Amino acid sequence: MAKLFILGSGGFGTSLAVMARGCGHEVSLWSAFPEELEAIRRDGENKRLLPGVPVPEGILLTKDLAGAAQAELCIMAVPSFAVRQTAKRLFGILPEGVPVVNVAKGLEDGTFKRLTQVLEEELPGNPAVALSGPSHAEEVARGCPTTVVAASRSRLAAEHAQDILMNPTLRIYVSDDVAGVELGGALKNVIALCAGVADGLQLGDNAKAALMTRGITEIARLGVFLGAKNETFAGLSGIGDLIVTCTSMHSRNRRAGILIGQGASAEEAIGRIGMTVEGYLCARTAYEMSRRAGVEMPIVTEAYHVLYEGKDPRQAIRDLMDRPRRHESEAIWLLTR
Repeated sequence: MAKLFILGSGGFGTSLAVMARGCGHEVSLWSAFPEELEAIRRDGENKRLLPGVPVPEGILLTKDLAGAAQAELCIMAVPSFAVRQTAKRLFGILPEGVPVVNVAKGLEDGTFKRLTQVLEEELPGNPAVALSGPSHAEEVARGCPTTVVAASRSRLAAEHAQDILMNPTLRIYVSDDVAGVELGGALKNVIALCAGVADGLQLGDNAKAALMTRGITEIARLGVFLGAKNETFAGLSGIGDLIVTCTSMHSRNRRAGILIGQGASAEEAIGRIGMTVEGYLCARTAYEMSRRAGVEMPIVTEAYHVLYEGKDPRQAIRDLMDRPRRHESEAIWLLTR
């Protein structure tokens, strides 16, 4: 049995707490919002995000970070925009050497940094691990078979997370390609939002399959430029996570995209979802990253125009379809038939 300190009582933080407690671990679930903890305490479940999933009384619900001083594994389950400020609060409390596992799938706005890079800056004495893959909180909490990847610059930290968290319903592989695992998890949210737009426009299965296939191609293109391994994007944290996020109604990114395809503005769609939609936040970052790197990402570019400039999604689709002819696998223009 291990002592786990989980930061963030949202859907995934709660699901990991429920899963870990079911495996016999000692679990503390922290939130910066006491009203969230009180609601869970009162209802016996996270009614808003995981209705019908009991939260065991053995899980300590706390607003006090001091408990992290006893942790053997710390899990960062706050949204991407809150990772840095939460890590700052944790500094000096979490013992040196205790791995910090980040489960948010995003990039830091403004700096373009991956979230393990943020953690390494704010918690230099604690190895950072990225946990990513096809893993909807609703299914993890209910014990549905789930397989993910733990990536870290420290093999020992990745294997420590694997040893503690792996169980009969959660299989974990380890990887040293932190950039690939994190970029795949973050950028697929943009493509999933686009897939939702296609669903909202009722464009059919062919269009969505094309978005997914070409989407992972441009994700890998940027990832390899930034030092990731191409093969990582063919794995769980790449195409695996992309498939589940583009096809499931559990996905907030897809649901927001559906609303946009049906005529809602981006702001209205995000408001109606009522929770963090990482694809919306990441679209702007990915667009700026691709421009700075000089890496072609046509789907991400059109997503940015739709989400932040009010472009008609139908026109965005037409512009994607009207792009010059290309070879599928080589970066050359086709000049002849």
